[in-house]
Amino acid sequence: MNVPEAHTLYEQIDHALRRHGLMARGGIHLDAGQTQDNGLPDGCTFRTVVLAGHAGSSFWPQFRQFRINHTGDDPLDAWSRSIAAPIAREFACTAIYPFKKPWWPFQRWIMASEGLKASPLGILIHPEFGLWHGYRAAFGFDHHVDIPAGRPTDHACDACVVKPCLQACPVNALKNENFDLTTCRTYLSAPAHDANCMRTGCIARNACPVGRAYQYDVEHLQFHMDALALPEPG
Repeated sequence: MNVPEAHTLYEQIDHALRRHGLMARGGIHLDAGQTQDNGLPDGCTFRTVVLAGHAGSSFWPQFRQFRINHTGDDPLDAWSRSIAAPIAREFACTAIYPFKKPWWPFQRWIMASEGLKASPLGILIHPEFGLWHGYRAAFGFDHHVDIPAGRPTDHACDACVVKPCLQACPVNALKNENFDLTTCRTYLSAPAHDANCMRTGCIARNACPVGRAYQYDVEHLQFHMDALALPEPG
């Protein structure tokens, strides 16, 4: 009788995440003795970090159900904690988040893990998912965990000659491939915003031809646009 080969720890974490519409998004190995170089705070002993995120609106049905009974602030952050914390307990690791202090170097880890680079909008662009993906948590292990080898990828924006995102913004918030957040928020907060980005999502983001099959659902888009239009916390 042939016994199926046991799943790796990474695959088990991925399986646990997929029950909630998330997935393992690669990871990195860290040298716990070089905290300054890898972004770890002093005293942290992580040797491996496994990233958890989503592609498109894969998690939205589960989050929508959670949101119905959630009464506190930041429902998406609360939902992320409610998913990641039990998984961390199951696999004897530490759940860490991109929205909670201490501020872990998620951007650096993501770029090292998946080889992603920033688009003109500031969002990391993925060769398959385009601008329609995100990261909700990570799992830190005090020991070595085998993770899939990262694949070198071409930066999608380098191959894009037309760059429609730079031309699509109705208030020209993308100048010389730099994103002017103040101009964007001023526009979104204006009384006439309902007929534009606030209804169907960022027009410049929607103009990107990469990963259109993963474009967020309308409700998902509106959730993020509402958050972007809010003033910075005081």
